[in-house]
Amino acid sequence: MITAQRGSLLRAKGWRQEGLLRLLENVLENGEDPENLIVYGALGKAARDWSSYHAIVESLLNLEEDESLIVQSGKPIAVLKTHRDAPVVIMANSNLVGQWARPDYFYELYDKNLITWGGLTAGDWQYIGSQGVIQGTYEIFQSIARQAFGGSLKGRFILSAGMGGMGGSQPLAGKLTGAAILVVDVNEDNIDKRLDLGYVDKKTADLDQALGWIEEARQKGESLSVALVGNAATVYPDILDRGIVPDIVTDQTAAHDLLYGYVPEGFSLDQVAQLRENQPQELEEAAGKSIAKEVSAILAFQAKGAQVFDNGNNIRTQAKRFGIENAFDIPVFTEAYLRPLFERAIGPFRWIALSGEAKDIEVIDQYILETFPDNDIISNWIKLAREHVPFQGLPARIGWLGHEERTQLALAVNDLVASGQLSAPIAFTRDHLDAGAMAHPNIMTENLKDGSDAIADWPLLNALIASSSKADLVAIHSGGGGYTGFMQSAGITLIADGSPEAAERIKLAITNDTSLGVLRYADAGYQASLDEIAEKGIRHIQLEK
Repeated sequence: MITAQRGSLLRAKGWRQEGLLRLLENVLENGEDPENLIVYGALGKAARDWSSYHAIVESLLNLEEDESLIVQSGKPIAVLKTHRDAPVVIMANSNLVGQWARPDYFYELYDKNLITWGGLTAGDWQYIGSQGVIQGTYEIFQSIARQAFGGSLKGRFILSAGMGGMGGSQPLAGKLTGAAILVVDVNEDNIDKRLDLGYVDKKTADLDQALGWIEEARQKGESLSVALVGNAATVYPDILDRGIVPDIVTDQTAAHDLLYGYVPEGFSLDQVAQLRENQPQELEEAAGKSIAKEVSAILAFQAKGAQVFDNGNNIRTQAKRFGIENAFDIPVFTEAYLRPLFERAIGPFRWIALSGEAKDIEVIDQYILETFPDNDIISNWIKLAREHVPFQGLPARIGWLGHEERTQLALAVNDLVASGQLSAPIAFTRDHLDAGAMAHPNIMTENLKDGSDAIADWPLLNALIASSSKADLVAIHSGGGGYTGFMQSAGITLIADGSPEAAERIKLAITNDTSLGVLRYADAGYQASLDEIAEKGIRHIQLEK
């Protein structure tokens, strides 16, 4: 069992190297299958194999301030002489040339141990446990509440599925909105993990019992989270046949991957493992048919008035592939609910206490509440998180902040480290699903005004400007497995160690990161982004039409 180093004792030659090493250890401490280096999503790995992991650790321990570690799909390649302002780690994960970016080719390379799927925040050591997804899911539900239910989900019924590494956040996120939420998962171990964390209130394998609990809570206007052991392809149509229409319906199973993620209807987990080994095409076909059945039910709920959305797991794409031609009548969550935030580069920002001390996060919480009292998105979440969201691994927090706000927070925290009010440095990072950091025509960039959904230049530019702006870690990722060819993303990490040099890195890298996010949407024609540019004085080059 790998756990992240705590305290102020340095093993590496500086806090930049030590901080990134602790983040690598932390994603495995929080991983769903750490023995196989898997952090989440059935395949998302922190390193390609154990030899690669140990070599990365050894390299970080011995890395000088003017050197950079190069990592290719989870495998360390070299330590190169650069300079003190260069990134400590530069990595690329799961990137294939366009014509070859297919699942069959990816798995061929994967089986040869030539590539690995870094996921989003798994492969570049930025995952903070389920809190990150809890906050993002909560933000989606709150946006739906504002748009469709008068600002509140009290007395509302949310139906979803999937309680693995990503989906396990849903029960708590739904409950924090005041709703009654039912989440279905075929893997009882996933459910039990969330029960142990306090994310789930009740568990059952009886649909009638589950629906009874939900209805009682709904009638009383009480928040409740219920987990049902079952298969969504069976349960969703059963609920539909009962004439029950939830207020919100979605799914966060690992539907992006038909071999390693989605369990088809009528199959046990052992049967799936055997088929994956011996009859992968049969497994893929069965999973696809089950997804088609589930998505048909979601579309029927939509026709009856439910708010439905794709939660970023590619389930619509799989359903269309298996015969559901109108699968994309289901909107993706980003376009439907979050785009107004992304237009101003408001998105998921994260900070991790490298000390391992919860009190360091509490100090930052208090700073945020005092500094951003009129920002309801961040202040409401911090209050809820302090009360309801337990830390996993190194204490961490996530909050949706925008252009200049992120820089302001990180610089203030760097000062708190310098003054000794925090016991050790703080790492800052963000989700890859951020304004300028992802091109994904079926999630992040779907239906952009100018039709530029599939242009991958923006996340690549994001990584380039991060490297030019002295970020400590810079990563470019593409899809892997079922995601192959569907997206391009970029990730960055900075270590606030209290030094003037760290302040300079923060000011440049974080400000330029969010600037590019605003510019990406301005280039696509969004007025809110143009307004943000004018308000904040970003030097935008506009061509005459």
